[in-house]
Amino acid sequence: MNGDRVKIGIEGLDQMMGGGLIPGTICAIIGTYGTGKTTFALQFIWEGLKNGEKTIYISLEEAEDRLYLYMKQKNWDITPYKDSALTVIKLDPSDFNLAINRIKNELPTLVRELGATRVVIDPVSLFEDLFERASDRRREMFRFVEALREQHCTIVITSETDKDNPFSSRHNLIEYLADTVILLRYVRPSDLTDVHLALEVVKMRLSAHSREIKPYEIQQDQVLVYTEANVF
Repeated sequence: MNGDRVKIGIEGLDQMMGGGLIPGTICAIIGTYGTGKTTFALQFIWEGLKNGEKTIYISLEEAEDRLYLYMKQKNWDITPYKDSALTVIKLDPSDFNLAINRIKNELPTLVRELGATRVVIDPVSLFEDLFERASDRRREMFRFVEALREQHCTIVITSETDKDNPFSSRHNLIEYLADTVILLRYVRPSDLTDVHLALEVVKMRLSAHSREIKPYEIQQDQVLVYTEANVF
């Protein structure tokens, strides 16, 4: 950590948020496929590990060995952190009650025993998809987020965008529950030009933040946010 902010570890993005996330808050990273949601989440974990923090990564999609492979491909040496400073939990999102109970029952103990300060849940949209009724989804997701808040960690949650609206999460819900919302998306100025990646800090409670849309690039070992450049 640096001062009273928790850095994601992507310099331009942290700058846009006044130095990073506010400790103990929940950040939702929303984007369609290929925009780098898991990369952003892993960068958040890696920044914590480098700073000597304890971290927990809850995966609902990727297997543990795949996550380790992604980090290895970025030339991050996570060997010293496995099963000590970094704990990866793979959950089956198809059994919502079991997964939620594991988070409620095991996460507080893990956070306490590890002294964890950073937690990732990737992606939460798989939970949301299990509910057919919007009222059930809202109720259960509210309970889910409140259970996370009780851990007093800084938490990053990833979510898919709505297939018909690239500016909203799949069920237009998690952005209202999170304290900070970062939107990742493709930008195509015209059909004759290349597709670019752009991000926006849509919302950040308790803090001033940049409202500009900035281009970013995912490189092998880092994410670059070009804060001095314009998308269009």
